[in-house]
Amino acid sequence: MNSSVAPILITGAGQRVGLHCAQRLLEDGHRVIFSYRSERPGVQILRDLGATAVFADFSTEAGIFAFIGELKTHADSLRAIVHNASEWLAETPDTDATAFTRMFNVHMLAPYLINLHCADLLERSSPADIVHISDDVTRKGSSRHIGYCASKAGLDNLTLSFAAKYAPGIKVNAIAPALLMFNPDDDAAYRAKALAKSALGIEPGSEVIYQSLRYLLDNPYVTGTTLTVNGGRHIK
Repeated sequence: MNSSVAPILITGAGQRVGLHCAQRLLEDGHRVIFSYRSERPGVQILRDLGATAVFADFSTEAGIFAFIGELKTHADSLRAIVHNASEWLAETPDTDATAFTRMFNVHMLAPYLINLHCADLLERSSPADIVHISDDVTRKGSSRHIGYCASKAGLDNLTLSFAAKYAPGIKVNAIAPALLMFNPDDDAAYRAKALAKSALGIEPGSEVIYQSLRYLLDNPYVTGTTLTVNGGRHIK
């Protein structure tokens, strides 16, 4: 591994897709800094592989700025920022305002502030990238998860604005996945129904997101784009 190369920051990398992408980045020789909110087994796995762990609570403005300050003690430049941290909360009459605010902070305010206040770190690397992990649900909306969908849609729009703001030095793109992997307790009926929503009808796993991330990092002529990774849901 070449320690002189600027590290890649990936947020929310303690489990599932974020963990997989962080591991693959390390395997490909990149230095990795990652944020985590809970001490999951994946956090220690990444530490053991040589990644730098930084605690982050993106649910409040103070927490976001605390993370930015701590990040800058670990790196004076960044090759890329991958905004993977995400929050899904049920929206009930008793919790809707709190849930919306929290999801807005995690999905929009954190990327917005990190992009603005860490641009100087990216500007010291060439090439440099920002990648937002959005969600395919923004394509059609969601009557049951309005706050989640709206805040992810806002992240899509941040992609356009930051791509315009930071061109040509920093490329800014997004990845919008649909179903990637089931939870262990998902029953057969649910799995069959979910798989039937896409044209390809498979459970692809996390690697397809890493492949998409690599494409965006490696291609010098793509910015302001949201890469859909949904198995063809839009043509069903």
